[in-house]
Amino acid sequence: QMQLMESGGGLVQPGGSLRLSCAASGFTLDYYAIGWFRRVPGKKREGVSCISNRDGRTVYEDSVKGRFTISADIAKNTVYLQMNSLRPEDPASYYCATSLYNDCRSTMADDFGSWGQGTQVTVSS
Repeated sequence: QMQLMESGGGLVQPGGSLRLSCAASGFTLDYYAIGWFRRVPGKKREGVSCISNRDGRTVYEDSVKGRFTISADIAKNTVYLQMNSLRPEDPASYYCATSLYNDCRSTMADDFGSWGQGTQVTVSS
């Protein structure tokens, strides 16, 4: 059974950094694409970034370009989201999921599955 588990969320001051982890079990990440999403109460889940482990291609939502970096450690079967220069608009529950297409052609939540439980990111001074 394919499972993903997020960790690494927490409270950070504006301008600070966090690294989120998405650990996979029940499958290996080599040929999968993993997306990171975030959701705030009352809003739809928003695609943040995606990495295709087959070809290394990465995709970022405009508001996080230059601040967030997605990466994968295949040996650890884990995908990371390094978040720097965190802003007041970044707080949310962050989730990872597998692309149904095994690539990053889409960052729409409907095109992803095997969702993790999420990890909470709070930005506050």
